[in-house]
Amino acid sequence: MTESTKKYISQNDLQKHNKPGDLWISIQGKVYNVSDWTKDHPGGDLPLLNLAGQDVTDAFVAYHPATAWRYLDNFFTGYYLNDYSVSEISKDYRKLVAEFTKMGMFEKKGHGVLISICCMLVLFCLSVYGVLCSDSILVHLVSGGLTGFLWIQSGWLGHDSGHYNIMTSPGFNRFVQVLTGNCLTGISIGWWKWNHNAHHIACNSLDFDPDLQHMPLFAVSSKFFSSLESFFYDRKMNFDSFARFLVSYQHLTFYPVMCFARINLFAQSFLLLFSKKRVPNREQEILGLIVFWIWYPLLVSCLPNWGERVMFVVASFALTGIQHVQFCLNHFSTNVYVGPPRGNDWFEKQTKGTLDIMCSSWMDWFHGGLQFQVEHHLFPRLPRCHLRTISPFVRELCKKHNLPYNIASFWKANVMTYQTLRDAALQARDLANSVPKNLVWEALNTHG
Repeated sequence: MTESTKKYISQNDLQKHNKPGDLWISIQGKVYNVSDWTKDHPGGDLPLLNLAGQDVTDAFVAYHPATAWRYLDNFFTGYYLNDYSVSEISKDYRKLVAEFTKMGMFEKKGHGVLISICCMLVLFCLSVYGVLCSDSILVHLVSGGLTGFLWIQSGWLGHDSGHYNIMTSPGFNRFVQVLTGNCLTGISIGWWKWNHNAHHIACNSLDFDPDLQHMPLFAVSSKFFSSLESFFYDRKMNFDSFARFLVSYQHLTFYPVMCFARINLFAQSFLLLFSKKRVPNREQEILGLIVFWIWYPLLVSCLPNWGERVMFVVASFALTGIQHVQFCLNHFSTNVYVGPPRGNDWFEKQTKGTLDIMCSSWMDWFHGGLQFQVEHHLFPRLPRCHLRTISPFVRELCKKHNLPYNIASFWKANVMTYQTLRDAALQARDLANSVPKNLVWEALNTHG
C-alpha cells in the first residue's frame, strides 16, 4: 500500500472506540479492532479496556514477545493514525527493549527457578517433619514460621510464572503456577493474574489500580475521601464515618493487618472462582484450592491441642505478612493519580509510581525481584535474575529525561510508607471533611 492510498483517522476518532464491543487501539500508528479479542486475551480484558481508544505501543512492547507481532494483522482495520508521534522517552525505551532482546535476556532465565523449587520442597518437608515428629512447642512454632516462609518463596515463583514462562513449555509453566499458587498457598493464580495485570497497566491510579484500593482499611491519599469509583471492583469506595474511623488510625493498624492480609487473598480467590466472570481453567483452579484446603488444615490438626494449632496458624500468617508489606512498600509512598492510564506516558507513569528497594545482591532472595520494582514495571517479561544488571541503564534513562528514579533502603521504605499512611490519617481526622459522624467517632476525637 502506498502512502497516497493509506486511510487515516485522527486520535479523536480513535478515542471514540473505547467501549466493550467497540474497542480499537493503535500500535505504531496502525489501528486495530480488538473488540472480539478481549474474551481471549491471555492478559484478560481489563488491560485492553483500560487502554481502549489509545496508542498502546509501549505497553504492547513491554508485555509481548517478538512473536506476537505476527498476529496483529488479524485485527488491522485498514486505518492509520494521521497524528501519530513518538516521544523521545518512548524512542529510548523501545531501543532498550530491542537491545535486551538481542542480548537474549528475555529467554535466559538462569537457575533461580530450580533453586527456588528445591528450597520450597525442603521448607515443606521441614514443616511437616516438625509437626509430626516433635513434641516441642518451640519446634511447632518454628514449623509454622517455615510454612509462612514457604508461602513467601512460593509467591515469588508464582509471580514470575505469571509474567513469563519460567519452565520449558507453557503446559509445564501452567502446572507450576497452579502448584505454587493454588496448591501450596491457597491463592488462585487466575485471580492473581487478573488483579496483577490491572495493577501493572494502571500503576498507581487510585480508581483503576486494585493494589491501592483498600478502603475502608487504608487510604494512601486524601483523594479517596471523595468516595472514588473503583473500575476494577466495579463499586464505589465509600468514605463514610466507619471508613474515616479506620483510616484515621491506619498508620497504627497497618502492620497488624498485614499479618493477616492473606485471609483477604483467600476470600478474593473464592469470590472470583465462584463468580460469573470468565475464568480460564476454572476447574483446575478450584481443584488446586481444594488441595490446599486439605493439606494445610490436616497438618494443623496433627498438632496436640488448640493452643498450638492457633499458634501455628498465626505464625505462618504473620511471617507471610512480610511479603504483604513488601507489596505495599513499592507503591504506597510514590506518585498517585486519578483517572485511567494513558498509553502516551507509559514510561513516566511506571517510573513515578514505583520504588526500588536498595539491598545487597545476597539479599535478592528475600525480595523476590520486587527490590527492582522500577525495572520490573518497565520490563515485566524480564526474568528477575537480570533486573540488577539492567538497573544502571534504567537509572541513566531516567536521568536523561529528568524523571525520578525512586530508591530507598528497606528501612527507609517502611518509614516512607508509614509517613504516607500517617499523613492521610491526620487528614481523615480533620473534622472539616463533611462526613456523617457517629457517637464513637465523636468520643474518640473530642479534644480538650
